[in-house]
Amino acid sequence: MHLQIVGCGDAFGSGGRFNTCFHLVGRGINALIDCGATSLVSLNKLSINRNDIDIIFISHFHADHVGGLPFFILEATHVLRREKPLIVAGPPGLKARYPGLMDAAFPGNATLEPHFPLMLRELEIGRRSQVGAVHVTPFHVSHDDRAGPCLGFRFEAEDKVIGFSGDTEWTDTLIKIGREADLFLCEAYTRDNPVKTHMALSALERRLGQIRPKRVVLTHMSTDMLARRAELAVETAEDGMVVEL
Repeated sequence: MHLQIVGCGDAFGSGGRFNTCFHLVGRGINALIDCGATSLVSLNKLSINRNDIDIIFISHFHADHVGGLPFFILEATHVLRREKPLIVAGPPGLKARYPGLMDAAFPGNATLEPHFPLMLRELEIGRRSQVGAVHVTPFHVSHDDRAGPCLGFRFEAEDKVIGFSGDTEWTDTLIKIGREADLFLCEAYTRDNPVKTHMALSALERRLGQIRPKRVVLTHMSTDMLARRAELAVETAEDGMVVEL
């Protein structure tokens, strides 16, 4: 199993990076974790077959995490002529928000019926559920619940555990998400300066001894963080990077 970083940028594309999107592939899994506004561009650039993707997990409803979903659905319907089912799994409220997402991106498509089975699945916070070949536990994190509830995820698949912080300032919930995970994808928007709703790396560093992940990769970095990567002891993400699990 491997995870490819389709996009690891912040909302503003700092450093020329694509918005948040990760592609998880294994023997029985082919899923996206978030699908930010620029994700279809990067998926094409990386030659990732969108019709092979079975699941899209959405952490929250900010455009840099979900804005690529309408493009994905319309390409699948009108260009790729997708036939296989697709599950979109996300926070409570997904079903109500989905028509608005479609209509905001492409007016008139709120009631679009794709030419393939599309299942919108709202995940229960704190409950471990099976979605396709993945077990996922969503956790409520501390970001901006006008775009939520905002979630972090703990994924279990093929004897591996992947934690994803989502967008969040420090919350002890991250210990549960990332504890002893094979891979912990964690946002680090700034190096030291606290920013409300986002993570400062210094806050994470103080708790890594409690989390004890096997591998940490930092994502969603601002210009401030990108300028200081050379001085960091923690691994940082790059668009296109592949993490073997």
